[in-house]
Amino acid sequence: MVVFVDGDVPCNVEGRRRVKSWLTSLAKQHNCTLGDLSVVSCSDEELLTYNRQYLDHDTYTDIITFDHSEGKTLSGDLMISFERVLENAESHGVGLQEELRRVMAHGVLHLAGFKDKTPDDVRAMRQAEDHALQMFHVEHPA
Repeated sequence: MVVFVDGDVPCNVEGRRRVKSWLTSLAKQHNCTLGDLSVVSCSDEELLTYNRQYLDHDTYTDIITFDHSEGKTLSGDLMISFERVLENAESHGVGLQEELRRVMAHGVLHLAGFKDKTPDDVRAMRQAEDHALQMFHVEHPA
């Protein structure tokens, strides 16, 4: 089950039913099922606190994925900086909701085993994100 949680900022994800269905489809595409997934909205400062505390990183980021998966059942917490997502959306010339979907896909892809530490990993992650976004627009149109 996917839940959207207000952290220290409102979790303004639009079309939640469609997003839930899409994230479930994304897990299935990678031969997994979607278990319990929390999408938690944070400010930059809140997410920076998590980044420092749990990952020992002193940088802003758009998402931190906490993995609670068991086998092929993907579960976890997607801690998302809505401030960072908005800034990224503006710099990439896309809407906030589109960038939010990219970041949510990124988190689910991490749960499915994708990494983003090496240049090859980053390329594979970006391709998977792009494919996930295409899936959303084809399978879950407004």
